[in-house]
Amino acid sequence: MPKASLRSVLIVPYFTLVVVLAVAIGGLSYVAGRQAVLTVSDHLLKETVSRIGQAIDRHVVGSVATLEAAFPNGMLAPHSIEEDFANIRTRFWIATSLHIDPNNYVYYGNRTGQAIGLYRHSYESGELRVKYTAEQHRKWYRLDGINGELQYSFTETKLFDPRNRPWYKAGQNTNQDTWTSVYIDFGTQDLVATRARQVLDHNGEAEGVVATDMSLRALNDFVTHLEISPSGVAFILESDGNLIASSCSPNVKKDKDGMNRRISAEDSGNGLVTEIYQQLKPILLKQTGNAPETFFFKDRAGQEIHVAFHRFVDGAGLEWTNVVAMPNKDFMGGISDNVIRTLFLGVVATIVVVLIGLWILHWVTTDLKILSTAVNKVGSGFVEEPIDIQRQDEIGDLAKSFKAMQRRLQTDHLTGLPNRYAFEQYLQASIQRYQSREGGEPFAILFIDINDFKSINDSFGHDVGDQALIEFALRLRTNVRTNDFVARFAGDEFVILLSDVPSRKDLEPIRANIARALAAPMKSFDSSSLLIGGAIGEAHFPEDGKSASELLVVADEKMYAHKEALKQDQAANKS
Repeated sequence: MPKASLRSVLIVPYFTLVVVLAVAIGGLSYVAGRQAVLTVSDHLLKETVSRIGQAIDRHVVGSVATLEAAFPNGMLAPHSIEEDFANIRTRFWIATSLHIDPNNYVYYGNRTGQAIGLYRHSYESGELRVKYTAEQHRKWYRLDGINGELQYSFTETKLFDPRNRPWYKAGQNTNQDTWTSVYIDFGTQDLVATRARQVLDHNGEAEGVVATDMSLRALNDFVTHLEISPSGVAFILESDGNLIASSCSPNVKKDKDGMNRRISAEDSGNGLVTEIYQQLKPILLKQTGNAPETFFFKDRAGQEIHVAFHRFVDGAGLEWTNVVAMPNKDFMGGISDNVIRTLFLGVVATIVVVLIGLWILHWVTTDLKILSTAVNKVGSGFVEEPIDIQRQDEIGDLAKSFKAMQRRLQTDHLTGLPNRYAFEQYLQASIQRYQSREGGEPFAILFIDINDFKSINDSFGHDVGDQALIEFALRLRTNVRTNDFVARFAGDEFVILLSDVPSRKDLEPIRANIARALAAPMKSFDSSSLLIGGAIGEAHFPEDGKSASELLVVADEKMYAHKEALKQDQAANKS
């Protein structure tokens, strides 16, 4: 038996130990990394489909608001469009101003064949289309501004009868909002859906139908430009499988006759989309809830595909599903590369390999633990940003994406305004800019509390109370400057940071304008029995305080003082 040298006796076990240790480190890194990355990726997939759902919701809410402004619920239809032409024209202009993209067209037809429609080219100009008898051809007029003079353009050669249109037929037989089928617009070749609603006459019978078009082009552009992953896909489809939008394929294509037709997920031409839809169909048949869900499957090439989907259903018959998916390799590649490098170094290195391996393990697992902890905190409702990872690799990208998700969680889900945390951060940043002289200017904050909000909930219910909060938020957003910051502070309390307010006297006209906006009658419910408005307190920086807490205390105290003054005025008026 050959004699073993002391060197070999020491080196072989040591080298074996190094390799085993490197393999163990690599295995632990892979397991820990995979688990953390899968957890974060699952949250990000759900968050992405929720973003798409929010984009759909903005389109749908815009259509609801447009119809409500054009013909408020409960408003009776005039017997003739001609006799109420001025009022209809004004309401239609306001309605198409709310969400000019995509709800820039609103129109109405009645059972006698009269029709009127307003199409907005921009915030400054529009196009009015009108006919006063069934036999008359529609005339087109151009107008600039809500009270602009009508400028005759031309008369249509083809007879337009609203009663024969799909939107009229869909709306005339139901007392609720309803959607037409999605169709291809003849002019733009984009997908469009029309929301319609019946309008009653003085006898409670259907006099006509009001409708608005919802172009789906912006929704398709949003999905197309959504950043997912190198091989990831996102798409929206109807319950019948037809595509509404897709990041990887068109939603409309020409047939053999040169006519545009819609595309379904199964014939989209993208194999991944087709496979996802085939896997998703049986799941959708069993699903009853509308919360984002995830699942995974292996495609024909053996790749593991992770999928998140979210059903969007409204009360008017809309039922869409938005889907985001990406292959396992897109988010596990970096972890696999780290393991291979660790194993290679374990085979060819000595003690340095051990140190490097331990350092890599610490380097990887520390940041992954931070990410995993942050995910758990978000799951518990903690929105603070506890992570500070500065890396230029896949984990760094995940950390940046997670930070972006946390920022989005700083939005109030009911009103769409920034929440209290976001406002406090913005306020603190404004103070720091001023103190560091980096472009900071004096500013002011307004603390607003809705008057008698409890009476709204008690008299009309919490659903109406929620609608009132949404309406108040909209009023605040539309009555401040573009560089002002509006947020929901808590309950029925709102705050506004008014930037660039040199002195207290410059604050008064802004406050008066907001007070007038809040005092206007509510559209969410009949507010004639309640004196709705808001108590407003203000604080000017740096006169009233040099910290966020001082400013908020001053504004809060003045708000309560204003509320008490309003109560005393009401009592004096009653006596």
